[in-house]
Amino acid sequence: MNFKLLGILFVLHYGSCLYPSNSDVVELTPSNFDSLVRKSDDIWIVEFFAPWCGHCKSLAPEYAKAAKGLKGVVKVGAVNADEHNSLGGEFGVRGFPTIKIFGANKRKPEDYNGARTADGLIDAAFKALKAKVNNQMGGKKSSSSGSSDVIELTDDNFDKLVLGSDDLWLVEFYAPWCGHCKNLAPHWAQAATELKGKVKLGALDATVHSIKAQEYGVQGYPTIKYFPSGKKDRHSAQDYDGGRVSQDIVSWALEKATESVPAPEIEQITSESVFKSACVDHPLCVISILPNIYDCQSECRNNYLEILRTMGEKYKKKMWGWLWAEAGSQPELEEALELGGFGYPAMAVISHKKMKYLTLRGSFSSDGINAFLRDLSYGKGSTAPIRGAELPKIRDVEPWDGKDAILEVEEDIDLSDVELDELPKDEL
Repeated sequence: MNFKLLGILFVLHYGSCLYPSNSDVVELTPSNFDSLVRKSDDIWIVEFFAPWCGHCKSLAPEYAKAAKGLKGVVKVGAVNADEHNSLGGEFGVRGFPTIKIFGANKRKPEDYNGARTADGLIDAAFKALKAKVNNQMGGKKSSSSGSSDVIELTDDNFDKLVLGSDDLWLVEFYAPWCGHCKNLAPHWAQAATELKGKVKLGALDATVHSIKAQEYGVQGYPTIKYFPSGKKDRHSAQDYDGGRVSQDIVSWALEKATESVPAPEIEQITSESVFKSACVDHPLCVISILPNIYDCQSECRNNYLEILRTMGEKYKKKMWGWLWAEAGSQPELEEALELGGFGYPAMAVISHKKMKYLTLRGSFSSDGINAFLRDLSYGKGSTAPIRGAELPKIRDVEPWDGKDAILEVEEDIDLSDVELDELPKDEL
């Protein structure tokens, strides 16, 4: 059989191009590819096709529809890779149709593996536009997405944010055209808000950031992976097997988060960074103001700290931050929380998100603090707004060395051998 003749007959029958000259699909060839695509600032979706390919013919009307919808926004082109096989070979085209997205980095186009529909192509185009904008802004999110607590993950930031942290992560791999993903989206966002400070939720568009999707064996959408807290690598990923509504996601994540939660460290407030780490990165922070070391030496102070450690262990599943400061060392903090008026030690709990606080009115003891925190857990207690609706100024102080204070005693004057008229009048 003369295959060359057969190929010529196919071309004569089907035509050398699937898209007429009046189509919004731009015909690309080796002579214009560099000037139109590589050297352009535009996003390009490029189809590599063969005119005799049945799947290419089926795609053609949807592809043309997408080109019409994206006109003036994203460029849509097509390469007859059967005729211009040098271009197809350059981009590793081995089957038809192959669709690639030339985004911010024209040297590394991304494979399009989404639905072969106009809607799927358009969604991918807008994702590529968003990725380009984020790249030009230095990786920052646009303000329109800032309200969500879901962290946007990409091929570039995945390892740093997920594998490089000690936090527990749930990561959704999704496709923008996927109906199940769209149904999951509001539940995922709600769960991210409820779990803020306890578990981090991320989302990665697997149609745009295909490297990580392939690395984790993503074959369907949405796929959710669980990355435990502590040191981890790519082999730490586990499949999520919980429900797909916010309540199920939250319950599942909290159960995982509390399986091996260590007791929190009771940190002294020595700087603003220590304060914010406990109060901003956690849902609540428990702040104790302990007596000055001159009024309560090391044994006394350690007894109070032991009570706090016991309470921290008891309530560790709440993922609260725990802090303490010496009376008088953080005056702005005491004033903002109205502490000290009842004496020391004193305690207050801050909600950074709501900018409110609640003060311990009972005894600073295991029973008193436990009752206070238990009621707090059930939503009981009267809160007050933090003065100025912002966190107070924190002063840098030296950490306690764990020792007693050195009491300075004035040297007594021996008057036995001193005549009274020899003494200064202010010493009489």
